[in-house]
Amino acid sequence: MNLTGWGRYPRIQSQGFFLKTPEGLRDFLREPGDCIVHGMGGSYGDSALNARVILSRRYNKILNFDPRAGVVRCQAGITLSDLIQVFLPRGWLPAAMPGTRLITLGGAIAADVHGKNHHQAGCFSEGLISLELMLPGGQVVECGRELNRELFLATCGGMGLTGIILTAALRLQPVKSAWIRETVIRSQNLKEAFLLFDENQDAAYSVAWIDCLAKGDSLGRSVFRLGDHADSGGLDLPFRKPVRVPFTFPGFLLNRHSISWFNHLFYKKNNKSSAPVEDRPVPLGDFFFPLDRLANWNRLYGRPGLTQYHLVLPKEAGLAGITAIIKKTAAAGLGPFLGVLKLFGPGNDNYLSFPLEGYTLALDFKIQTGLFSLLDELDRIVIEHGGRLYLAKDVRMPREVFQKGYPRWELFAELREKLGLRQKFNSLQSTRLGV
Repeated sequence: MNLTGWGRYPRIQSQGFFLKTPEGLRDFLREPGDCIVHGMGGSYGDSALNARVILSRRYNKILNFDPRAGVVRCQAGITLSDLIQVFLPRGWLPAAMPGTRLITLGGAIAADVHGKNHHQAGCFSEGLISLELMLPGGQVVECGRELNRELFLATCGGMGLTGIILTAALRLQPVKSAWIRETVIRSQNLKEAFLLFDENQDAAYSVAWIDCLAKGDSLGRSVFRLGDHADSGGLDLPFRKPVRVPFTFPGFLLNRHSISWFNHLFYKKNNKSSAPVEDRPVPLGDFFFPLDRLANWNRLYGRPGLTQYHLVLPKEAGLAGITAIIKKTAAAGLGPFLGVLKLFGPGNDNYLSFPLEGYTLALDFKIQTGLFSLLDELDRIVIEHGGRLYLAKDVRMPREVFQKGYPRWELFAELREKLGLRQKFNSLQSTRLGV
């Protein structure tokens, strides 16, 4: 089978095994060769790619639910979309949701995903009660914050390299409505955007969409969004049928001029005056998952594909470091459309979880000549400012950048070696990074 991540780069030939039962999975693991789990293919780069992959999306049943505690136990191939459609009408939601609902539960754990509320709710793993993991020999172990804690800390954010997640128990948050009360503020530059984050930490959700090509006094101008759960409006959430991108667009359509014009229109459209748009009701799906409304939007970046450069910097270095990155990016003229800026709260104890307390910026670039040289320069800025890059979005991070950004990587590698995990569970990314 022809296989890629969401970025459509790289593209490899792979043998796929559909996970249906633990017994069938044991038989597969007895075969020679290593493998990695591939869920919905939402990770951008090569973290779920191998010559042999375990396709988990059919292992997707809800096993039980405790309505008093709000705890659901599911097979790991269920998607966040399915969880939302089943439990939102009952008044429950996952506490941490990324920018797409089209990922599996196992993928959300493996990437320890985060949402627009990390400053209050932390990563996806904060809601995890326990998980079941199949190891190379076929034995199933239960992990949690106390039971097999070391393996739990390695699995949450461990990119599928600690075993096959079979099931997980997740605590949901109660909500009263399928609507979000949103406030939209247009900031004139990056410094103003940072002030808005600091002044609005009481809001449940916050995010800024940044024009990364603006310069001078307008550098980092942004559309800043705040959100809180509404108390009314009903709990029904019929997701709108997405508009489908019918074919792969020619790569030349994305260039400095078209991106600059798009950013100008986006900035003007989202607030035609300087006054904020306050407390407007928006459907929960539109607020959390705007890109899901355009199916196959990765085709817009052309046949070579795209990559997302997703970084986090400590709070004290955030403004200086992100200013330097946006200046460098704007000068290079290689994109991106927009940058997405969010505020992170404190990090956690997981060995390879991405967030640390500070600011995170995500930039989508089309694959093109000169891009990886630019990203090497951005790497230096990130490391100089004490930051790191997100493994779930990476496709080219050098090994030394990974090791400097993740101080617990040696603990992770030692556990992999001790449990014999390196002999069975690997991805193109793990081989490149030496873990």
